[in-house]
Amino acid sequence: QVQFVESGGGLVQPGGSLRLSCAASGFTFSWYAMRWYRQAPGKERELVATISRAAGGTNYADAVKGRFTISRDDSKNTVYLQMNSLKPEDTAVYYCNVWWGSSTADYWGQGTQVTVSS
Repeated sequence: QVQFVESGGGLVQPGGSLRLSCAASGFTFSWYAMRWYRQAPGKERELVATISRAAGGTNYADAVKGRFTISRDDSKNTVYLQMNSLKPEDTAVYYCNVWWGSSTADYWGQGTQVTVSS
């Protein structure tokens, strides 16, 4: 079945950087777009970034544009999120998921906690 294992989160000071990884399994990874989402305490889960199949294109939420970069390695079934110039408002649990074209997978991984604080 579809599975996602996110890693790379942690505590970082404002202005710092982190690189998140998500190992996916249970489907043909290279065939599909992948997305990163985040959920802050008391808020709805929100879309952060999308990368199309074969890394053909990327899209970002306005809040992270210019600071975050999504990438993928199809040989490792892994999607990454490089986060620079982190702000306290980036604090959230970050999740990845596959984009089937009109929906995500029903399964969500455990996510990885990112905390930006001095």
